[in-house]
Amino acid sequence: MVDRLDLQQIAAALRRMGWIRLWAQVVLAVVVVGVLLFNNIGGQVAMRADKALGLGPGLSFTTLAFFVLLWSIWQSGLLIRCGRALASPVRPSKGETARLIKRGVLADLVGLSLAAVGYQALAGSLFFQASMQAGFAFGGVMTTPGGRITNYPITSLEMLSVLSNTQVLFAHLIGLMMSLWLLQRMHRRT
Repeated sequence: MVDRLDLQQIAAALRRMGWIRLWAQVVLAVVVVGVLLFNNIGGQVAMRADKALGLGPGLSFTTLAFFVLLWSIWQSGLLIRCGRALASPVRPSKGETARLIKRGVLADLVGLSLAAVGYQALAGSLFFQASMQAGFAFGGVMTTPGGRITNYPITSLEMLSVLSNTQVLFAHLIGLMMSLWLLQRMHRRT
């Protein structure tokens, strides 16, 4: 049997960590959605699909990781509700609370995996473009007979794509760390 003081501490920790997790992930999600919308509105990435082969799949995985982030934010709201319910007379069991936290861990692990694959695609594409510019691996800068450069430099829009992916990675990492801490706190012996 869990004593009343320990139950109050767990309820307070669930509420506090739920709120911190929720707002940290919401702020990062706003940054990500802004960058992804800017990418789609700019449209320069789609026009240059022949030069930036990995950007499309990389942005797709970043978008999928963003959707998982939205689900993770919803799980943060459920953690807050669970913390409130633990402080009331009718409270969820320890197993129900642990399952809720484990769903958050699973969501963040899936999101981290998707974002990592997206990051690899984005970084690989940008490395390919950079090596073409510098003549590192692919024979130097390509020019037309008129002397015009035919490859495209890395743009700030492409770097923003990497930034959005990094924000999704960081948001899922915050959620994962907090969920693991909550699980440890719940199962700690006093």
